[in-house]
Amino acid sequence: MKTATPTLNAAATGSATAAEQRGTLLMTLGGVLLGSIGIFVTEAGQDPVTTVLFRCLFGGLALLLWGAASGRLGELRLGGRARLAAVLAGVLMVSNWALFFAAIPLTSIGVSTVVFHLQPFWVLLLGAWLLREHLSSTRALACGVALLGLALASGLFDQPAQQVLSAGYIKGLLLCLIGSLCYAGVPLIAKLAPGVSAFALAWWQCAVGVLLSAWWPLWHGLPPAGAAWGWLIGLGSLHTGLAYVLLYAGMSRLPTGRIAVLQFIYPATAIVIDWLAYGHALGPLQLGGLLLLGGALWTVRRGA
Repeated sequence: MKTATPTLNAAATGSATAAEQRGTLLMTLGGVLLGSIGIFVTEAGQDPVTTVLFRCLFGGLALLLWGAASGRLGELRLGGRARLAAVLAGVLMVSNWALFFAAIPLTSIGVSTVVFHLQPFWVLLLGAWLLREHLSSTRALACGVALLGLALASGLFDQPAQQVLSAGYIKGLLLCLIGSLCYAGVPLIAKLAPGVSAFALAWWQCAVGVLLSAWWPLWHGLPPAGAAWGWLIGLGSLHTGLAYVLLYAGMSRLPTGRIAVLQFIYPATAIVIDWLAYGHALGPLQLGGLLLLGGALWTVRRGA
């Protein structure tokens, strides 16, 4: 008995390490994939509602195929409170996507992505206000640091005055803030239906998005034939189908602290792609703000 125990422990440890390594790889791939979403939106060249429609359409189809292949289609059958929660979460998520897509051309891919990642702090504050959840002094301090980091990362103090004070740039920042607030409502609503899987929530978000925006092409027409369709198909199948599958599969194999760190791959990749593809490099103060925001996010998510 005594001699077998170390062998069993070593085997269990090795198995756990292998699972975490696989989870890290999956989350890294998902984060890098999501980080490229801005270039797909930009190159598609469509208005926000059209972009949302086809992201939801092709994303929903991709998730259906994955659900059928993995035998999880039964999770999509929701009723009562669970269905209501999924629909409400879908409305908020679709609104978040539309606002994000509208903000990108007004600011930049990097700035929009960074500002949208204020979402965890809205969750904390809304949870404390609406659900009477305890807000520790550490998290309250992290929120304050995040706001400072956000102000710096947004470029308000790093861009030429005429650009920062332009109506378009300020409008883009406001769209980002409102979008991140919509995004923050999703996990709060999801608490109303704790038995709903992440796969089901993602698919219902796509279904709601199609229903809400299907009328748009009747008035504004479909995208012209050509490259735009390729970018839109990629936006749905890659950034909604494949990316979500990779992220959820990776998260299931990792501890919370590791997940918190790996979630920074998404905004970091978006900043690098924005710089390489469009020359939108962040200035010194923006990089400093990003570090502050990242440290605050890591503190909050690690504590979660």
